[in-house]
Amino acid sequence: MAAARGCPPAGSGDRALAELLLEFSRAQYRAKDGGGGAAAAKVERIERRCLELFGRDYRYSVIPNAHGEVCAHYPRHIVLLERDAGAGRDPFESTVQVGKLQDLINRSKMARCRGRFVCPVILYKGKHICRSATLAGWGELYGRTGYNYIFSGGSDDAWADAEDISEDDSALRNADSQLFDKVRGHDIKLLRYLSVRYICDLMVENKKVKFGLNVTSSEKVDKAQRYADFMLLSIPYPGCEFFKEYKDRDYTAEGLIFNWKQDYVDAPLSIPVSLTQSLNIDWSEYQSWDLVQQTQNYLKLLISIINSDDDSGLLVHCISGWDRTPLFISLLRLSLWADGLIHASLEPSEILYLTVAYDWFLFGHMLVDRLSKGEEIFFFCFNFLKHITSEEFSAVKSQRRKSLPPSFTLEEICMLKQRDRGSTTSLSSDFSLGMESSPGAAGSFTYEAVELMPAGAQAQAAWRKSCASSPQAVLWSRAQQSEDRLPSAGMGEVKSSSSSSSTHSDNFLRIGSSPLEVPRSRLVSASDRESRLEEVRSAFLASYSRTIGLKAVPPSPSGAIGGLLEQFVRGVGLRGSSTL
Repeated sequence: MAAARGCPPAGSGDRALAELLLEFSRAQYRAKDGGGGAAAAKVERIERRCLELFGRDYRYSVIPNAHGEVCAHYPRHIVLLERDAGAGRDPFESTVQVGKLQDLINRSKMARCRGRFVCPVILYKGKHICRSATLAGWGELYGRTGYNYIFSGGSDDAWADAEDISEDDSALRNADSQLFDKVRGHDIKLLRYLSVRYICDLMVENKKVKFGLNVTSSEKVDKAQRYADFMLLSIPYPGCEFFKEYKDRDYTAEGLIFNWKQDYVDAPLSIPVSLTQSLNIDWSEYQSWDLVQQTQNYLKLLISIINSDDDSGLLVHCISGWDRTPLFISLLRLSLWADGLIHASLEPSEILYLTVAYDWFLFGHMLVDRLSKGEEIFFFCFNFLKHITSEEFSAVKSQRRKSLPPSFTLEEICMLKQRDRGSTTSLSSDFSLGMESSPGAAGSFTYEAVELMPAGAQAQAAWRKSCASSPQAVLWSRAQQSEDRLPSAGMGEVKSSSSSSSTHSDNFLRIGSSPLEVPRSRLVSASDRESRLEEVRSAFLASYSRTIGLKAVPPSPSGAIGGLLEQFVRGVGLRGSSTL
């Protein structure tokens, strides 16, 4: 029942996404395989499009990786997001300098499996959310991969052919310690430079064993406790092989539970208590969760971490960093975007293109191989968006709870800002207001640290009455939520760029004659979040069905096609619509 691969639908956004998916499904991207030809030209278009989409909202620098010399499976243009693209000062500007970062990367890349070093991919509140592979073990460091690293400039494909050298061989213990002190020491310097404190390990193993050898390790079992100063979270999550069961169950994740009793599964869930207190989750039950609940709870945990009050960054990794890692990086990017906190100017089709292209394709996800085996973790990621639309997954939920006094709504707080354009500390004798800038685009406000002291209920009522007929009240009224999605027409844009950086101005839209400037970045309501994520999911399903399609599951006795295949038939207009 797979949809035939054919021409993409009309519309530049749909066409671009369809072309991306077709290219993605034909060959694995490798930076070192660049060159001429039609395929290379398509990849170049994808890379340029990603840089253009990043540049809409951020100033960035690029770490060149044209021939895979930094990492064969990372983008040829590795983007370092530095700050929001607005002309004003960004309170959340990154302090990372690209030259220093590049030097640390070159020194540290041997530390991790396949050379997939710690790489920042999302900038949120000045914090870098990073991805990588897990730590390399003896099998890689002293096998053919280690040889290639030392003598041929970093080729990193042959780790599976490691020589028979055990990490536990006592004769090599001293050399072991010295080598790991050096290699992992550089990795730790890179983590600290990126201000990463939290390391989330998705492996279900303590060490990856291949051909009887420990070919990879992880921070949680580092014998010398080199990573003891970091917050280490072991949050075991099924590997890509498990998603064949997802496909075989007609793409249904509900009720699908991983078998934690398998011999190779030896990494228990371990989370510092301080990180779980704000979440109403019974973590002791994790082995009974189905795939939906497990993914939801892990995402809640990650959002809680990045939304904490400190300035620390986050690293997410699995083994190779190209299956489970992009799953959660992509969900984080889309969730924060749906809240209006990152990539604020991008439309649903654009954020979808960016995360498919950058987080999955250009970081080396092997879609061709995964599809041939039925391990459809890539499809699961975007279909899963229907399970994270509610406000409980919103990064601004806790901000709203802390920010808004019981008697005031978010819209009324925004009106307070408008009524006092000249002061950020006092409004009148009745109110006092303190504000912090949003982590979204420059010029926006989330009112994270609002301290509002009303003179009393009568003062509040009088203030509301005085504002009831104002233009601002109309603008921010709940009745006008359909106008929250501002058109891009009429927006001024100033661009300046070079080969290594890109800078864009703020985009504002004036409504009528009101002096209130409404930035595109904003706190969105729960209904906005739901509609934005559903729009992304719908666009993905439509394009996926027209390009890659799903593999049919064995038909039921009644002859009915599977539930999700039925959705696809409806999605492409061949059958009447119903609730997905």
